[in-house]
Amino acid sequence: MATKRITAVILAAGQAKRMGSAKQLLPWGQTTILGQTIKNIQQSNCTDILVVTGAKHEAVSDVAKEANVPFVFNPQFDTGEMLSSLQTAVLHLVPPPDAILVVLADQPMVEPAVYNAILSPFEMEKADLVAPYYENKRGNPVLIGQAYFDELLELPIGDAPRTILTRHHEQLYQVHLQTDTILQDLDRPEDYEKWHAKYA
Repeated sequence: MATKRITAVILAAGQAKRMGSAKQLLPWGQTTILGQTIKNIQQSNCTDILVVTGAKHEAVSDVAKEANVPFVFNPQFDTGEMLSSLQTAVLHLVPPPDAILVVLADQPMVEPAVYNAILSPFEMEKADLVAPYYENKRGNPVLIGQAYFDELLELPIGDAPRTILTRHHEQLYQVHLQTDTILQDLDRPEDYEKWHAKYA
């Protein structure tokens, strides 16, 4: 079976209004939240990584450069939400990979083994849409195969990538995991304090 090219697209363009500062750049161990997220992906079976920047572009891109990871700027970061960042990434990835793994920059708690569990159904040619679940709640990251890229690019402003998962729920492969890290992100200062104390 040929090795499939899977690019982890890290969405790091947000303004983090609820956090009050650029959460991607907050300290996490010996690095930053974004830096740890990159490290975890680099230890997984993903073949490539692309960081999408927006707010705090220079500082965020510096983290990517330090990790020797490419990045692309989303000019609509302040209005387009997550969808515009993902569309920016897909348009940038030429030739397109076989699939993208949509990663939130503020999930440094997600370990390499979790990434690999999500990649596995696609690598084994069982599904082109894969999402992790914990206690029947869907989390992140999610995998979207190349077959859905055109549909993703056609979603209108104000929509969200989860629309693809909802439209094609019968094709969605569910990976049930024993960790709730897939449900967590660091939106508020109290989230950061709680998970930083536990993991960093």
